[in-house]
Amino acid sequence: MTGLVAEVLSGSRRAVARLLTLIENDRPGAADALAALYPHTGRAWIIGVTGAPGTGKSTLVSALAAAYRARGQQVGIIAVDPTSPFTGGAILGDRIRMRDLSGDSGVFIRSMATRGSLGGLARSARDAARVLDAAGFDVVMIETVGAGQNEVDIVRAAYTTLVVEAPGMGDEVQAIKAGILEIADLLILNKADRPGAAQTLRALRTMLELGHPTRSAGAVGHHGAGALRSGSDSAPIDGEMWLPPIVQTVASEGTGIDEVMTVIAQHRVFLSAAGRRARLEGGQIALEVRDRLREALLTRLLRQVSSESIDSMVERIQARQIDPGRAVESLLATVDL
Repeated sequence: MTGLVAEVLSGSRRAVARLLTLIENDRPGAADALAALYPHTGRAWIIGVTGAPGTGKSTLVSALAAAYRARGQQVGIIAVDPTSPFTGGAILGDRIRMRDLSGDSGVFIRSMATRGSLGGLARSARDAARVLDAAGFDVVMIETVGAGQNEVDIVRAAYTTLVVEAPGMGDEVQAIKAGILEIADLLILNKADRPGAAQTLRALRTMLELGHPTRSAGAVGHHGAGALRSGSDSAPIDGEMWLPPIVQTVASEGTGIDEVMTVIAQHRVFLSAAGRRARLEGGQIALEVRDRLREALLTRLLRQVSSESIDSMVERIQARQIDPGRAVESLLATVDL
């Protein structure tokens, strides 16, 4: 692994691809490689792109990547695709949509399957972003699976979160109440040249005017404390509070991409001031440690509980001899944590 880590740090695309495969499949040595790379992370700006299926996330990511490349920056893209609950497979089709970037050596695209993980991210997406960071990429974009209102895990991995909406996606009330909008640092109305764009824009503004939920400056949120005043289309900063703007784009034509990049840059400046980025990152790490601890404890527990014991308990529960709660307590009494 020492040689592979050195190759990654030198920027070798082949080494990056090999290591990402090891991490995604949880191969021996992957954890050691991540530990060796971790001191070299923290330089890339991580951008999360989320939104409902069909809003044009992949097209937007492709347009942003091309724009960053035009400025001479190295771009890494992690595109998360859903895993079939029946076959366990995934199409990993985002690379097809981003084929215009395939010949650019300054762009690295990696598709990852969720593998049953909820919240729109693959389990290894955060580690993959760190590998790209250590490999010298200036910008790392993570495109989530497009799961819907519960797709909020991206806020735990990204510094700047883009939520993409599009006209004609259904009842605009959904846009107002959807929890996914609450994590936005920038709301993007893509496909703004289509009928219904004005109505969708009004709905998004209404959502902001009703009061965008905000978090304290120390939490995993980007907006600071207080309530938002309005849904303006610029990126005003009110003291400790970031006000998410709305930017209209037509990503397929490159319209609005420069404005999106401008707002991302403004948000980066905002987080860089007054220790906000450090507080944000601290909150993200705290949540990640808890997630990893929970997963490690579950793995250790299941290793001590035999399949036969679980099957026997299922039979007792089905026979109404014991309820599920007491069954779990009984199984836990037999393990050593």
